[in-house]
Amino acid sequence: QLQLVESGGGSVQAGGRLRLSCVVSGLTTATQCIGWFRQAPGQEREGVALVYTRGGRSYYVDSVKGRFFISEDYDRHTYSLDMNSVKPEDTAMYYCAAPRLCGLKFNSLFTRDRINGPGFGDWGQGTQVTVSS
Repeated sequence: QLQLVESGGGSVQAGGRLRLSCVVSGLTTATQCIGWFRQAPGQEREGVALVYTRGGRSYYVDSVKGRFFISEDYDRHTYSLDMNSVKPEDTAMYYCAAPRLCGLKFNSLFTRDRINGPGFGDWGQGTQVTVSS
């Protein structure tokens, strides 16, 4: 089982930027993808971005395309999410996770039912991001 620890959350004004980091312990070549997810108060957890490990492709949900960027430093076992031009609706607890079903197509992996269902993967504890207008 992997251990994931997020950091970098905080408060930022709309239009600003923030960088979240996720350090993954126990990372092996069997870990095929790492993702960032978020959960706003009263809402289900949703996907934000996904990267396939060791230089693989990255994917984004429509609401963050062109604003958020996921990156990998494999040697440091660190996965970062650069958040630019943030909006108040980006306010949420942000989590990184190692999904178990990385072989699924992105749109199938990132459904809310799958993300919030049992056995999705290993999760971190989360880091809060608050965007003020």
